[in-house]
Amino acid sequence: MSVLPLIFTSGWASGVNAYAVILLFGLFGATGLSDQVPDPLQRTDVLIAAGVLFLCDAVADKIPYVDSVWDTVHTVVRPLSGAVVGALLAGQSGSLPEIAAGAVGGSTALVSHLVKAGTRMAINTSPEPFSNVLMSTAEDLGIAAVVTFAIFHPWAAAVIAGTLLLAGIVIVAFLAARIRRFLRRRAQRRADREAARGGGAEGATRAGSPPVPGD
Repeated sequence: MSVLPLIFTSGWASGVNAYAVILLFGLFGATGLSDQVPDPLQRTDVLIAAGVLFLCDAVADKIPYVDSVWDTVHTVVRPLSGAVVGALLAGQSGSLPEIAAGAVGGSTALVSHLVKAGTRMAINTSPEPFSNVLMSTAEDLGIAAVVTFAIFHPWAAAVIAGTLLLAGIVIVAFLAARIRRFLRRRAQRRADREAARGGGAEGATRAGSPPVPGD
């Protein structure tokens, strides 16, 4: 069970930014700062891929509405990443079954991801773009700090991650009205686009139809 707090913390962090977790763990292992990092996470190709995807995430996560689309795409990616990292950590330590570790990491990442996505939906109801940048930057710095702390103090970091997760759930519940407003706006924009495409197709059909006698 000694690796469980690290799995929980990595799962929480993966739900917010999976690529940052893989990159940080890989760098800690590759530089010899920690012997708890599994070899697959230290591979050069994994580090390069994680670094590139982290940069993509850092940009997309700071653009209003683009961040919500990015979150939607990562609804599967982040929990899966949390599960894989958890299973690898368990396999490295041998103190916890890999399936159980994957379940802990994946489920924690899923809840964390839903909190992040819900918070961003609420923020996107605001007309100014600066709150997205501030929130994304705070998340990146927070993930880096908590994951680094977890390498050396796993139990304390797990307490911090659990507290942040609970606080996030409370905040999302408090912002439920704004989240529903965002979803209504997105549905309305989708309906407007479909109506515009339908109107264009109808106009093209009318333009190509033969004249009606008597016109």
